[in-house]
Amino acid sequence: MSTGTNTATPTPSTTPATPAPAATQAAPAPPRRSAPARPTGEGRIGARAHLRHIGALTRRNVLQIKQNPEAMFDVLLMPVVLTLLFVHVFGGAISGKGNQQDYVNYLIPGLMAMMGLNIAMGMGTGINDDVKKGVMDRFRTMPIARSSVLVARIIVEAGRMVVATAILLAMGFVLGFEVATSPLHLLAAVGLSVLFGTSLMWIFILLGLSLQTAQTVQGVAMLVLMPLQFGSSIFAPPESMPDWLRAFTDYNPLSALADAARNLVNGGPVAGAVWMTLGWAAAITLVTAPLAVARFRRHT
Repeated sequence: MSTGTNTATPTPSTTPATPAPAATQAAPAPPRRSAPARPTGEGRIGARAHLRHIGALTRRNVLQIKQNPEAMFDVLLMPVVLTLLFVHVFGGAISGKGNQQDYVNYLIPGLMAMMGLNIAMGMGTGINDDVKKGVMDRFRTMPIARSSVLVARIIVEAGRMVVATAILLAMGFVLGFEVATSPLHLLAAVGLSVLFGTSLMWIFILLGLSLQTAQTVQGVAMLVLMPLQFGSSIFAPPESMPDWLRAFTDYNPLSALADAARNLVNGGPVAGAVWMTLGWAAAITLVTAPLAVARFRRHT
């Protein structure tokens, strides 16, 4: 007998299960931006690449002079003006009448030392001008060694020193300058002057990177330049100076350089003056070059 109760087993559904809502799935991660490629660091640049950078920047500086020939006016005219001025205006008063020929031989080696100082001073104003114009910022974006910028400038300025010294010697020979030793001694005097002038460039590079304007750099440089030039044996023997000034002159590096160049050209003991000049050049470079490079890195 039927009890009226439905005992049929329910049929399982063949419909596939509905997938979980999208909200329960993790959102796809946005594509990660790759970091921009950094220029090769200075420490990773090899010696060959470093030399190639120096050569390219040196060529750039030379092309700048070619496009702006007025930049060579100081190199071409300063030796002529200084030689004529001191020989014909002050020469008679300093050396006495009839001794002008001797004074030419005394003055020309001293002016070789002065050329390096004057051209090195222009280095500071040029560096300061490049910083203000953004040239150094442009170099910062390039994968080059920072130091190659300064080395290229020093090479070009050293070349300008050689040109200025050649014109100075030519003017001296016209006025009767004579080399009592040999051409090799004369070349040694020129090389010593250029080497010492190169060491002075680091002082003016440091000033150019530390001071605000090119006018300030020039003003401070003149304060350094004037006592060194006129408180030395470049223009007159220190024997006629007062004791306090003579003591300053004896330790003035320009006096050492002028005496070394003078003795190399005119004859005389050179070892003491040459070693003193080399010592001054090394000391100036060791103190000021690291400071200038550190300052330059902060700017670039």
